[in-house]
Amino acid sequence: MNAPTDMSMKTDDVLRVELEVFKTQHRDLDEAIDALIDRGTSDQLTIKRLKKQKLLLKDKIAVIEDLLTPDIIA
Repeated sequence: MNAPTDMSMKTDDVLRVELEVFKTQHRDLDEAIDALIDRGTSDQLTIKRLKKQKLLLKDKIAVIEDLLTPDIIA
């Protein structure tokens, strides 16, 4: 049986683990992009693809953080 892909169906513990994994991947991509730019020998297409992956991770991180943040009624 396949694992659910809907994040709202996952427990908080699973979401916290995924959040840390995504943050680590985001940080790693950031370092890879910086290294490629500093080296100056990489093609712009590779950098653009890495930046797009980084943005997708940022969106996933934001969704998980929103799910983990309790709603407060003012």
